[in-house]
Amino acid sequence: MAQFSAAPDSHSMPSYKDGAPQADSSMPAGYSERLYNEDLAPLRAQSWTAYNIFAFWMSDVHSVGGYVFAGSLFALGLTSWQVLIALLVGITIVNLLCNLIAKPSQANGVPYPVACRATFGVLGANVPAVIRGLIAVAWYGIQTYLASSALVIVVLKFVPQLLPYADVHRHGLLGLSTLGWAGFMLLWVLQALVFWHGMETIKKFIDFAGPAVYVVMFILAGYMVYRAGWRNIGINLGGVKYHGMEVLPVMITAISLVVSYFSGPMLNFGDFSRYGKSFRSVKRGNFWGLPVNFLAFSLVTVITTAATLPVFGELITDPVETVGRIDYPLAVILGALTFTIATIGINIVANFVSPAFDFSNVAPRLISWRAGGMLAAVASVFITPWNLFNNPAVIHYTLDVLGSFIGPLYGVLVVDYYLVKRQKIVLDDLYTVEPNGSYWYRNGVNYRAVAALLPAALIAVICVMVPGLDGCANFSWFIGAGLGAVFYRLLAR
Repeated sequence: MAQFSAAPDSHSMPSYKDGAPQADSSMPAGYSERLYNEDLAPLRAQSWTAYNIFAFWMSDVHSVGGYVFAGSLFALGLTSWQVLIALLVGITIVNLLCNLIAKPSQANGVPYPVACRATFGVLGANVPAVIRGLIAVAWYGIQTYLASSALVIVVLKFVPQLLPYADVHRHGLLGLSTLGWAGFMLLWVLQALVFWHGMETIKKFIDFAGPAVYVVMFILAGYMVYRAGWRNIGINLGGVKYHGMEVLPVMITAISLVVSYFSGPMLNFGDFSRYGKSFRSVKRGNFWGLPVNFLAFSLVTVITTAATLPVFGELITDPVETVGRIDYPLAVILGALTFTIATIGINIVANFVSPAFDFSNVAPRLISWRAGGMLAAVASVFITPWNLFNNPAVIHYTLDVLGSFIGPLYGVLVVDYYLVKRQKIVLDDLYTVEPNGSYWYRNGVNYRAVAALLPAALIAVICVMVPGLDGCANFSWFIGAGLGAVFYRLLAR
């Protein structure tokens, strides 16, 4: 089989006029309408530099959800330095895993669901596409809710008369207050507008959002240290709960949770690595955006969270709540809006772009990239995401369940590309339903990949759902990925 290191010039890059995709009237010969539209086509021009990838991860890491997650690790009973080590080890693993999954999409200029066709078959790829798309719907709703909470705090800071409408028991619906609904829907519309203007606008947005939130986070950390006094910032926020080697299993659990938190954008990272100018640029962007960037983020998170105890008398892991308690109105507005912008940025790239490609892949003739994204946005309202992400226990439980499905997919895809296909993809065959195509398999589905995926996911879910196996729940991603990889390697022989 021939290997393609980049998409050939004969394939068209999605064209944009006034921010909107234009209809492609020149579908390459031999391609099927069941598998092709201009959004799923291999890119001719790949222009993202290492900085663009770096900015992508800056927005991802610095979101309100990322801050709350990092703070929630203190609930495990870890001290500050133990949380810091767990975060760094976890993100280093994420960096290595992202490089592995990025290569097939970058080398061929195709998004995640199209890359999946080489493993699951040109029609079977809808299985991993729909799974990732549905997970993105859940995260899209969660991140939108977290971003909207920042706006609500700003409103209440300056219009306290609206406080009764922020009380879900007096004025609320489905577990969210009237004011909460207003903030959620406002953010929902703003995100849709940015998404609607296309990938170039999205790229510019995250290029700004990532560095902007960095500035605000450092200012916030400096302010909190000034208020608390450096000597009053302790390192035993979780309490001295473990002694000696007792802490090791807990730290391993925290590391696993870090990988699970990033497992979503990690799985479909090909949706963004496809834009990279070279694989080297992608790896450099990942290095600066994950280990290096996360080190700075972790330090700021731990210091700021630790300072809330002496300043406010209680441990606060939500940066929006921390900003809301500052006495300076301008600081409250600046901080809350910056966190909101950052969360919008990552929500669009990680949880809007992904289902846009995934759902479009199911029916390319009927569902465009934009239509797929809007389907996800509408669905996110109906899952009432504020009920999924409201305390540390629910955060970890949600991550465990999602990781149970994402892990096996990752394991199957990586083993197939590196060990079975030896990094060789026949690009044109990803878009054909001809029986002699390399990825048609039987009925267009590679049943071996599906047979490896389903039991691996089932076992991982059982580890999460069965109370007696709760010790394995936090490792659902690793269990699923390992089993998926082993099952597929055995079946592929």
